[in-house]
Amino acid sequence: MNVWLDDVEIPGIGRIEHHVLTMPRPSTTAVVTDDDDRFLLLWRHRFITDTWGWEVPAGWADPGEESLNAIRREIEEETGWRPGKVTELTSYNALSGISTMRFSVFHATDCTQVGPPPDASESTRVEWATIAEVIKFIADGQVADGPSLTALTYYLAMRTA
Repeated sequence: MNVWLDDVEIPGIGRIEHHVLTMPRPSTTAVVTDDDDRFLLLWRHRFITDTWGWEVPAGWADPGEESLNAIRREIEEETGWRPGKVTELTSYNALSGISTMRFSVFHATDCTQVGPPPDASESTRVEWATIAEVIKFIADGQVADGPSLTALTYYLAMRTA
């Protein structure tokens, strides 16, 4: 990541100094569901905010790696489940006022469990949750991670539209 102070021209206001963050690679995240309308979630601690919460699988694309391949890898690494069908739902600029951070959101289905997650640092628990539980987690503030909150609420909104 690069951080710098840039001199920018804002129409109608003039020139100002503005911080800019550039990200080295795209980020990916996925809503993973099964045939029973359950969601695959990770319970994890985030040391920067010292918070616990439910999250969806997410991660960086490796240099030269397509986002679709990156999220397939991330799902398996973080959950121990190998995705079958993966489709892109949307993409967005996470912090467009200050950063180039770009997220692609995918939907993964037809997963096969291949074993425990290979990296135990990714989560404390990996669990399937019903749609009612996911909605409650969101309402109770247990999904506080921005990419997870965005991915889940986008998926739920499009599902009911």
